[in-house]
Amino acid sequence: MLYVSKVLTKNMDSFEINKVIAAVLLTALIVIGIGKFTDILFHVEKPKESAYKIEGLEVVTTEGSTEKSEKTVEAVDIKVLLAMGDLAHGEKVFKKCSACHMIAADGKNMIGPNLWNVIGRTAGSVSDYKYSKAMVAYAKEWSFEEMNSYLIKPQAYIKGTKMAFAGLRKEKDRASVILYMNSKGDNPKPLP
Repeated sequence: MLYVSKVLTKNMDSFEINKVIAAVLLTALIVIGIGKFTDILFHVEKPKESAYKIEGLEVVTTEGSTEKSEKTVEAVDIKVLLAMGDLAHGEKVFKKCSACHMIAADGKNMIGPNLWNVIGRTAGSVSDYKYSKAMVAYAKEWSFEEMNSYLIKPQAYIKGTKMAFAGLRKEKDRASVILYMNSKGDNPKPLP
């Protein structure tokens, strides 16, 4: 009799465990099923074109079976852009940059190079800073126009740069920072 009660108790324990596992699996199946059912019930068609257009980003068009990617870049009148800028505002906006860059005559390199005399300097030319291969290969002079284009979205402008900054979208912010960086040099460049 004792043997029969032990076998029944053991069978009951495994039966209880099986019931719990079955309940968990059933709950998971119901949740997944409800998700699939609501996807079918509330089908949302995605628009073919974006309702909000952002200028200066890559546009992908489909013609037949071939896809073509083209960049739309607006020519910026640098005189008009710099006229929007303000040195005091540029100093405030530069605080975003100061997490990685110093801008001082005797300043050291930080995560990024010291930006003293950056306007008019060749890209990737600070001798004691290790630039990315892309920046060294770029090797153009940082003119007002180049700096403006770069600051919109650095990683898109120079593919492979180590600069992880997202960029400055607002024209006034870019113009102000460019004016501020130009003022921080031994011989600031004359404004166009």
